Order: sequence, then structure tokens, then C-alpha cells
Amino acid sequence: QVQLVESGGGLVQAGGSLRLSCSASGRTFISSTMGWFRQAPGKERDFVAAIEWNGGNTYYADSVKGRFTISRANAKSTVYLQMNSLKPEDTATYYCAAVPSGTYYEATYKYWGQGTQVTVSS
Repeated sequence: QVQLVESGGGLVQAGGSLRLSCSASGRTFISSTMGWFRQAPGKERDFVAAIEWNGGNTYYADSVKGRFTISRANAKSTVYLQMNSLKPEDTATYYCAAVPSGTYYEATYKYWGQGTQVTVSS
């Protein structure tokens, strides 16, 4: 069993930065690929970024490549999403996910956090 708790969301002006954190409980975290997804009102939950268990490989959606950075600290059971050069279209609820059932970019992970709201004003 894995429990995930996101934090770090908020309101920021366009061009600003935020750092999201996802704290995990449970031993599965250390061996799991971790993902970040986001969902805007009325839209599907979209892939943002993922990181393999040892941090060796990271993956990004084209829309955030070059602006967002995913990282993890296994000793702290925490995964991070550093978001720079934020745009109004980045506004969404951001979710942390663990243990993918399919590929890393599919929203079929076994465990999900409750989400944290990110709002970018123009």
C-alpha cells in the first residue's frame, strides 16, 4: 500500500515558478516509477512528467519540456516537480502517482494523491 500527499501548489503570475512535492509512505516507493499528471476542469487527466525508480531516466510531455523538472529523493520518499516559466495554460490540479500499470505516460497508475491546485494568472 502506498499513500501519496502532494503540496506546494498555489497562485502565481505568468512567468513565475512553483515547486510541487509528493511525499510517499510505503516501501513500494523506492522501486516505483513516479509520475505527475494534471487535470483542468472539464478535461482529461494528462501526463506531465515521470521518473524511474533510481532517477536515471526522466520523461516529459512536450508542453512542459524545458520548463519543468522532475526529481526524487528516495531517502525522503519524496518526488518533486520544479515548474518554471509558468503559463496560464498550466493551470490545473496536479496529481502525483505511483506504480504504473501500463506505460509511464498513461493515467493507469495504481496509487494517486489527492491533488494540489496550481493557478497561473496572466
